[in-house]
Amino acid sequence: MSTSVTTPAPASAPAVPPRPRGGLPWAHLLRLLAIVLGVVVVLIPVYVLLITSVKGPADASSARAWALPQDWTFSNWAVAWEALSPSIWRSMQIVVPSTIISALLGCMNGFVLSRWRFPGADLVFTLILFGMFLPYQAVMIPLMQMLLAVNVPNGVPSLILLHVVFGIPITTLIFRNYFESVPHELIESSTMDGAGMLRTFWHIALPLAIPGFVVVLIWQFTNAWNDFLFAVFFSSPANGPVTLALNNLANGALLANYGVSMAGAVLASLPTLLVYILLSKYFLAGLMQGSVKG
Repeated sequence: MSTSVTTPAPASAPAVPPRPRGGLPWAHLLRLLAIVLGVVVVLIPVYVLLITSVKGPADASSARAWALPQDWTFSNWAVAWEALSPSIWRSMQIVVPSTIISALLGCMNGFVLSRWRFPGADLVFTLILFGMFLPYQAVMIPLMQMLLAVNVPNGVPSLILLHVVFGIPITTLIFRNYFESVPHELIESSTMDGAGMLRTFWHIALPLAIPGFVVVLIWQFTNAWNDFLFAVFFSSPANGPVTLALNNLANGALLANYGVSMAGAVLASLPTLLVYILLSKYFLAGLMQGSVKG
């Protein structure tokens, strides 16, 4: 007679309660609230700026800064454009060449300082970076005397020269860091093929530096467009950039009409805003790629 042996069933694991669905975790919720709060804080001045720009002189006051216009008017924009359009064109004449020239010079400097280790390279790089920490207010009088001595015309030519010179330190730093992140094999392969430094730069390094150029162009365009200190010292309302004209518009006869001043501020900020909107994706990519090595 056979005896059957009963195998005990394995103990079942304790049931894990299902994770509740719906709703965000607290960490994500707090992060979302912080983002929304930051956006609101940033957009509050923009709201006041835009709303005031379409108010009439009697409606644009501090007591009604948050209120919608009683009578919507766009004549402020026409007046502001008539006053600022010549200076906006002069700003473009200043910003575009100074940005391109300083970017090219910074690219050349960054390439040489990152790939060709000549004696004293670190000292040269340190001296170039010293220009970033030089307070502009301390050199205004010597700069003015120097430009007068070499007969550089006041206005657009002098401002182009100044923005190029004072843009070289930051552009050199950005491009040097960027070329440090580029694989050395790409440069060494062209050298082994017999290419010299200039040929390697134009055919290999320059095409690779497009993301770095985007970072530098946005940075330099914004700094040159928003400059006011150089404009005060080296130009006049008749030949100066838009920042000088905007200051005169706000402090001139139209001071009581805040709507015109606000419309002028929006017009003066549109070029930099468009540059950031169009190139923001490439700006972040180039900035992160150039920050691999310092």
